[in-house]
Amino acid sequence: MPLNTNKTYNILLADDDWDDRFFFGKALKQLGIAYHFHSVIDGDQLMTYLTSRPEPFPDVLFLDINMPCKNGVECLTEIKRNKALKGIPVVICSTSLLIDAADLLYKTGAHYYMHKCDFDKLPGCIKTIIDLLAKNQLQPPRDEFMINV
Repeated sequence: MPLNTNKTYNILLADDDWDDRFFFGKALKQLGIAYHFHSVIDGDQLMTYLTSRPEPFPDVLFLDINMPCKNGVECLTEIKRNKALKGIPVVICSTSLLIDAADLLYKTGAHYYMHKCDFDKLPGCIKTIIDLLAKNQLQPPRDEFMINV
C-alpha cells in the first residue's frame, strides 16, 4: 500500500542519540511524503511536549526504549494512561528485539516494536510502519507486533 501523498504526517521521535535522530530525519526525506517532524531527547522532554501543546497529536510516535530521565516503558505507560494521549500510535524502537520486553510493551499498549536498523533499511522500515498504521490505527495482533525489516 503506498503512502498517502495527499496527507501531511505528524511524526514525533523520542531518542537520546543524536545520530539516530539525524538519520531518522534523513530517512523521512527519502519517503517523498509531506510531514512535520519533531524530535525530543529524553522521556521528560517527550511528556512535556505531549502534555503542553494543543492538538494535533502526532500520527505516530517513534519511542526509543532506552532514554535518560524517563525510559520508553515509563513514557509508554504514562501515554496510555492519559485519556488525551492514549490514542497516539506508539512504535517502540530498540537495538534488540527481546520477547519478554515485547510482551510487556504489547500489554502496555505499544502498536509496534521496531528493531533499529541500518540507515539503508530505515526508510523502508518507517514506510512499513506508516503503511500499517494507515490501514489500521488499532494495536495489531501480538504475532504482528515485532517489525524487523
